[in-house]
Amino acid sequence: MDRIVPADVPVADFDAALEKFRTLLGAEHVISEPDALREFEDPYPTTGGDDFRPGAVVFPETTEEVQELVRIANEHRVPLSPVATGKNLGYGGAAPRLAGTVVVHTSRRMDKIIEVNEKYAYALIEPGVTYFDLYNHIQEKGYSLWIDVPDLGWGSVVGNALDRGVGYTPYGDHWSWQTGLEVVLPDGDLLRTGMGAMSTAKTWQLFAYGFGPYPDGLFTQSNFGIVTKMGIALMPAPPAAETFVITFDREEDLAQIVDIMLPLRIGMAPLQSVPVLRNIILDAAAQTERTHWLPDGGPLTGEVIQQMKDELDLGYWNLYGTVYGPPEQVELFLGMIKTAFSAVEGSRFFTTKDRTEDSPGSHVLHDRHEINQGIPSIKEQRILEWVPNGAHIGFSPISEPDGAEAQKQFEMVRNRSYEYGPDYAAQFAVGLREMHHICLFLYDSADADQRERVMGLGRTLVTEGAEHGYGEYRTHLALMDQVMDTFDFNDHALLRFHERLKDALDPNSIMAPGKSGIWGARYRDAGHRLPRTDSPS
Repeated sequence: MDRIVPADVPVADFDAALEKFRTLLGAEHVISEPDALREFEDPYPTTGGDDFRPGAVVFPETTEEVQELVRIANEHRVPLSPVATGKNLGYGGAAPRLAGTVVVHTSRRMDKIIEVNEKYAYALIEPGVTYFDLYNHIQEKGYSLWIDVPDLGWGSVVGNALDRGVGYTPYGDHWSWQTGLEVVLPDGDLLRTGMGAMSTAKTWQLFAYGFGPYPDGLFTQSNFGIVTKMGIALMPAPPAAETFVITFDREEDLAQIVDIMLPLRIGMAPLQSVPVLRNIILDAAAQTERTHWLPDGGPLTGEVIQQMKDELDLGYWNLYGTVYGPPEQVELFLGMIKTAFSAVEGSRFFTTKDRTEDSPGSHVLHDRHEINQGIPSIKEQRILEWVPNGAHIGFSPISEPDGAEAQKQFEMVRNRSYEYGPDYAAQFAVGLREMHHICLFLYDSADADQRERVMGLGRTLVTEGAEHGYGEYRTHLALMDQVMDTFDFNDHALLRFHERLKDALDPNSIMAPGKSGIWGARYRDAGHRLPRTDSPS
């Protein structure tokens, strides 16, 4: 396996930078051997080439080391790609957008929980702190606090917020609950945002806005700096919580479900958690393998889907949510939700008390019960066993929470899935005024034809979705340029704004070139984005 370096960086300059990185961090904290770098490639490859392979990986321990890494990178014009745990699965993992880039892996050694404040319900943490880490720390200390977790709890709290990930408690919009950043800028300078910009501040994690312009959002899904600390608000533990599932038998029930859901959700009661509406294929993948239903392969016909519904005792659509508060409020809210959705013909309502963990099809209900109480889990990883060499990419358009629009979007994506081949496993996660339609296209990553088909599906849906006004909220490395291109108002004014900021903050274009479709002046000629391979030295 050849080593790989960015196309416009001389090998001697690249090696000189690596040598200085080793002096700074210790040789054991710099990886450049091609075989050792496999761990940091896209775990769900979408191509058979070198498109997203790193040239090296470095593991800093302190903010000061990150600053010096950035200074060295500028000296030798070596691009860097910061990641936290690299668990952004389905979107590229730890891999860089520009092949040959040096991955700055902040999680392995920058994993300190600096403070957890029970009185004011916040934590100040480094990017290596995972949801499991923070949860376990809170449990060990006996704090009456909850964290909000995504479907898989092995990722970075900081990394997920910076990619604008979501969870499911009332604190489910992770970025909206961040409370101040510490950031190493592309020239090595150090910035603290919000009240943290005052050296004597006592309220850094209490008032995120500070004074003057609010720059924090510029560091989400961007290549404008490396976040080394972040505050995050925590949820005071409620007295009680109960999780429910409502099953709906027909695909065409979707419009009515969404229209009932909106008024219950927009006022944050009785639907307090972020409700998720999952289809039967996603729920089946979370607890079985595809061969269980189709031993000899083939498409998921209507008869097979009906078999899934019958055996798992679920509907085509299954709505999961949790209510919180004193026991009497929990019972009141559950009753209100049950009554509202009983208007959908054939709907059935169950709680964790009605369906024990060993009941057919109850796996997801009990997993959601943990997740919706801020308890990290990795049970959802089971979906990757749906097919051999299981992998997925995500298509995640945003739409208004309107029944007719949800039905239209569902049919568009489902029909394209049938056309290209991957099974349509998906869920709608409903915020207050928008829906994330999270579609997981599951494929065999060792099958070149399936990789090509799933990428063709992704590209088609980005284009078709934009034509209907559906923009993606995040995407895989391979689709970043295309997705950014769909944000085209006023001759792509948003991208032009990003590029002006990029060139001002990062004149050498060393910080994550191409992230979210933002390329510095040095790389805007597409020919410079291609990697160059060299024999190992």
